[in-house]
Amino acid sequence: MSKLYTSKDVLFYIPNLIGYSRVFASLFSFFVMIFIPDQWLLAIASYIYSFSADLFDGMAARKLNQSSNFGGLLDMVTDRCSTLGLLFILYGEYGTESSYLNYQFYKALFLFLALLDISSHWSQMYSTASLQIHHKSNEGNSNRFFLVKWYYQCYPFFGYCCVSAELTYVVMYALHHLNAAAAAAAGVTATGDNDDLTLAKTVADWVLKMCIPGCIMKQIVNVFQLTTSCNAVAKDDAHKKNKSV
Repeated sequence: MSKLYTSKDVLFYIPNLIGYSRVFASLFSFFVMIFIPDQWLLAIASYIYSFSADLFDGMAARKLNQSSNFGGLLDMVTDRCSTLGLLFILYGEYGTESSYLNYQFYKALFLFLALLDISSHWSQMYSTASLQIHHKSNEGNSNRFFLVKWYYQCYPFFGYCCVSAELTYVVMYALHHLNAAAAAAAGVTATGDNDDLTLAKTVADWVLKMCIPGCIMKQIVNVFQLTTSCNAVAKDDAHKKNKSV
């Protein structure tokens, strides 16, 4: 007789344990960013672990045959809340008048990115769940805008957009602290220390320039993901209405 699984078994699947570690790492990174800002490198390392581990929980789920709807839910909630949390941090650090002359632009930018991220992904999930199909499946995206279909069907494009977006936010966080450190060190520290800061800023600037195109593409995909998923729900409503007439 085959084993009867319980909810406890699913909750303690290996990929879900990895998922819990992602949640902890994200929360820990935000704690450090808010309460121990001088340890910003530790915060970045913790956030990058949370983001990177997303790859390994999926691999573990397929390898161990432990895929689950709960795991998909945990993955989605962790992804969205982690991104929103970092955007919230950036809103606070770039959106103060004492930090940047164009602080109002940054406040509007990070608010827009947060609203677009959560609304587009929630709409995508709802539109496919209402049809009882997976939000990343070919069937679920068959009638979507070509960029949305490409995003979910072409893994290199999917990975480029996601990694670029996350690294853009992480590097912006790092640059904020590097700029603050450079300003504080001006005329105080040894030349070697200033050279190290200059090098770090140069590298961060280059990484940002390489990631921004992918981040912009991710936002374009999000816009079409939002509009086409809303249209899919309306189309389904119309189909049901016509059947009832």
